[in-house]
Amino acid sequence: MPKKILIVDDEPQIVEICRDYLKAAGYETVAASNGLQGVSLSRREKPDLIVLDLMLPEMDGLDVCREIRRESNVPIIMLTARVDETDKLIGLELGADDYITKPFSPRELVARIRVVLRRVASPSDSGTIRAGNVELDRAHYEVHLSDKTVPLTSTEFEILATLMSQPGRIFSRAQILTATHGVTFESLERAIDSHIRNLRRKLEPAVLIVTVHGVGYKFEG
Repeated sequence: MPKKILIVDDEPQIVEICRDYLKAAGYETVAASNGLQGVSLSRREKPDLIVLDLMLPEMDGLDVCREIRRESNVPIIMLTARVDETDKLIGLELGADDYITKPFSPRELVARIRVVLRRVASPSDSGTIRAGNVELDRAHYEVHLSDKTVPLTSTEFEILATLMSQPGRIFSRAQILTATHGVTFESLERAIDSHIRNLRRKLEPAVLIVTVHGVGYKFEG
């Protein structure tokens, strides 16, 4: 059964192009032209991934992302025409998994979607990683802190898995991107900092992710 992609964008030409490329790649698509409709379709259609524009009528993309994250960890790729890096980082901190800046290549969008869906559907290792009172279960794509399940986005999960796989080892941002996305998108290296902040907010003080200034990050349990 084909994966379902929800496109939330108020520009009909962009929606049409995205739908054409995604259909050619074997995906099913549904589309919303404003933020409120996007939230409604997300609840009704249960998409496998959402492509979400930042600037939308009725409810902007940041508010849509915030609303969806209250009830779902569905992967979200944000589209933004804004140059301000702050908007992109806010989106990531709200729980978006990735972002693409307009104008963008539809082929790149399809590639990013494939990467995210592949890592959610087929974790590279079906085992369990334990460190202290943290348990990362790849088979069920879950993280448990003591007896509590901690909701993580797919990107947060993969970053934590990468760091926990070799406690004490320092991973650069580029290495983390390669491990989580399969390729290095130079423009996304700063996004790693936002994902790390999210992980710390959800896991600390029980979990210690250490910043090694000028180098990267390491996991110390």
